[in-house]
Amino acid sequence: QARPEQSSSWDWKRFYDCPCSAPIRAERVRQENLTIFCIPTSFQARQLILQNGLTLSDLDRHPELDVAIDGADEVDSDLNLIKGGGGCLTQEKIVAGYAKCFIVIADYRKKSRSLGEQWKKGIPIEVIPMAYVPVTRALTKNFGGVVELRMAVSKAGPVVTDNGNFILDWKFDKVHEWSEVNTAIKMIPGVVETGLFIGMAEVVYFGMEDGSVSVREKQPR
Repeated sequence: QARPEQSSSWDWKRFYDCPCSAPIRAERVRQENLTIFCIPTSFQARQLILQNGLTLSDLDRHPELDVAIDGADEVDSDLNLIKGGGGCLTQEKIVAGYAKCFIVIADYRKKSRSLGEQWKKGIPIEVIPMAYVPVTRALTKNFGGVVELRMAVSKAGPVVTDNGNFILDWKFDKVHEWSEVNTAIKMIPGVVETGLFIGMAEVVYFGMEDGSVSVREKQPR
């Protein structure tokens, strides 16, 4: 199956549209008379889909997606990602996980050799509110580093996700085997999801400072 950039006749019947690209996608839909269904991963994404005249859908109606397109906070040389700076990591991972192809678009500042090289705000971890203190203790005990409860800017108290949960930002102090760490963190009672997207992206397009595009693709194992 051709990627979106390779064919104007590509089948867009089931498609998740990242919020930042909604106006561009809407224009292409109009120009090429495409049929697409968009699955949002946040309230903001839902509003942008509707504002741009795209067809809103959900995983109940379209449980298998042709493609997911999203951004990232950081991408390492193996295409492992840190996501969740905007607080939508759980729904983003669900949608990416049910897509046949997961494509990432980011600027050059998100490109690194290893996680933590560029992104210094830590790995977001969504947690059940009643468990944030014991989860914090478990993270520091098992993996080191510093864990902070993410606080809101425009209201008093912590950030609350669209799922009604809190977010912990784990600022790790060394490079880990991320696949193992991701699995171990998700086994901690109270953890909903992590912002580690391991082995999920097929290709990443980086917008470079000079206006060119750098492509990093998943290597066959």
